[in-house]
Amino acid sequence: MCEVRRAALRMRTTRFFLPWAGSGVRMRATTMADGDRAEGASTESELEPLRFQRLWGEGHFEVPASERLGKCRSVKEFEKLNRIGEGTYGIVYRARDTVTDETVALKKVRMDNEKEGMPVSSLREITLLLELQHPNIVELKEVVVGNHLESIFLVMGYCEQDLASLLENMQTPFSEAQVKCIILQVLKGLQYLHERYIIHRDLKVSNLLMTDKGCVKIADFGLARTYGMPPQPMTPKVVTLWYRAPELLLGVTTQTTSIDMWAVGCILAELLAHKPLLPGTSEIHQIDLIVQLLGTPNENIWPGFSKLPLVSQYTLRKQPYNNLKHKFPWLSEAGLRLLNFLFMYDPKKRATAKDSLDSSYFKEKPLRKYIPPQPGLQCLASADLSLCLPSLRARAHAHLPPPSQQAGSQHQHGD
Repeated sequence: MCEVRRAALRMRTTRFFLPWAGSGVRMRATTMADGDRAEGASTESELEPLRFQRLWGEGHFEVPASERLGKCRSVKEFEKLNRIGEGTYGIVYRARDTVTDETVALKKVRMDNEKEGMPVSSLREITLLLELQHPNIVELKEVVVGNHLESIFLVMGYCEQDLASLLENMQTPFSEAQVKCIILQVLKGLQYLHERYIIHRDLKVSNLLMTDKGCVKIADFGLARTYGMPPQPMTPKVVTLWYRAPELLLGVTTQTTSIDMWAVGCILAELLAHKPLLPGTSEIHQIDLIVQLLGTPNENIWPGFSKLPLVSQYTLRKQPYNNLKHKFPWLSEAGLRLLNFLFMYDPKKRATAKDSLDSSYFKEKPLRKYIPPQPGLQCLASADLSLCLPSLRARAHAHLPPPSQQAGSQHQHGD
């Protein structure tokens, strides 16, 4: 695939098959950008030819500039209309496909260290999204490229709004019926992912997009991972702090879909309360907020709790009560049962996406209700989001380490 090929081209020692060189020709890749730029080489506005040194034998193979893009289209075929946001691993633009006249989201892959090529996180996101097709998961249409190897863009289905911006700007909060509509769609998307052994690992309101027809889509798969049995160690430094499960805060490195379900509980509670449920300012504060809400965990309700890696580093307050009912006194018994199920301390007992979809909460009144377009938020489609909604960027990135630190931590844990 072109995006994998282009990433591999940046690593001189990477072995791979080149479609240009004929079947089975294995070569070592170099480019003029690696220090071999000749005098009078191509300018910024031109495509550079690529040169490949053979892994064995002598000589080079050169890919003509006219064939350098392979099967990828050029980003020049897209007209950038405005910048609409910034995800964990790249800037996102609203753009027009000049060939089809379709409005799309154009995500420029961030290259923090261009010499090392495309970030592994972006390769993972591309690989996952190309395999996924579900109405509640953002669509990756194709990968397009710029003039140089480090210019890579993801063309994605365009959604008019994201949930964080709606919460920031709605004159009237979502009704409980509309909240049910949103959460049901999130759960359907998650069920699809989890059945394919994929953990999103960064669910939050700013990563939930909404079309003008009220369709909710899960987005930003930069931290997503596949998992298997036995589970492999992964970094616990994932999921934005406000939505991070207690087992992650206490240092567990074997992760399952249960961390996504905790985040769903936080999102459901946030939509019902019209404000974040657990807005911690540090990991210590986050754990304390969880204990205040749910009570102090122990071996009876969470077997193995006392042996978690970081338990000894915290002095948990003694809080014997679950305060969810006091937090949501108006919520039905079925709604409280669902929240408690999603907020189980023991990940093995926590609700799955299927469990949640079967909850009687979604079958009782008020029944889910269609979410109409939000005409007051047209600024999202016509203006720079960082100017229109300055608080959103801080919220979207709150308490996640920068990508470079995440990458280092992930490498340490083998993921």
